[in-house]
Amino acid sequence: MSRKKFIESVGATCKNWQWSWSFINETKRFIVFGAWDRNTEGQKTLIFSDDWKLNAHGKQNQGYEQSRKHITMIEEDGFKLMTFPMKYSDARKGEDGTGPAKIAGFTPALSEQFLKKIGNSWYADDNSDSSTLAEEISTPERYAEGAKVSVTINAFERSGAARKACIQSHGTLCAACGFDFRAFYGVIGEGFTHVHHIVPIGSVGEQHEIDPVQDLIPVCPNCHAMIHRVDPPLTIPQLRKLIDKTNNAN
Repeated sequence: MSRKKFIESVGATCKNWQWSWSFINETKRFIVFGAWDRNTEGQKTLIFSDDWKLNAHGKQNQGYEQSRKHITMIEEDGFKLMTFPMKYSDARKGEDGTGPAKIAGFTPALSEQFLKKIGNSWYADDNSDSSTLAEEISTPERYAEGAKVSVTINAFERSGAARKACIQSHGTLCAACGFDFRAFYGVIGEGFTHVHHIVPIGSVGEQHEIDPVQDLIPVCPNCHAMIHRVDPPLTIPQLRKLIDKTNNAN
């Protein structure tokens, strides 16, 4: 099966089958990226970078604008990210080491992934816990989320648009301890935070609407972990009291 036939078999398409890096299924609202083996390290695969805008000859890569738009649709419009494994070959490269990538082979199976941004690059990650906890979603309107999807295990859809609205309203400082990733880590920490569901969506069990300003709150990963260390989870005021008590004791 060719790559084109596989992509078409899952209902996705693109602007140009020769140079497109990513594909879209408008009806089912998902984006497909190939996951090159050479770009995979552990559970993360580099799927897009702003560094790829220009080729070795200083000209814009033809697939860049389409894939950049697809990344935005995942981040802001709630499209899911799907990937399939691809084997890389440099058979088309010249003696100077430049030339287009060649697909030596691929596995015709899609996997739902989580999109992670580090610097000016985006990664597909098969584990949400690498930068989010189970209760985090990946911004004053209401958004439907919580619909179960069938993957390896039952999971809950997270709304990227709801996350964005929450951060736009509350900022990225931890609501419990006040930690600021940008101030502590510099540019790599810009815009990073976990977003906590005040009412865990796993306890709802069905698709429902949330208000990203009232129902979501930014917290750092440490505080997020402590919130969910007990059942039912701690509230933000409860965790603040614990933090204040410990600080005062010291």
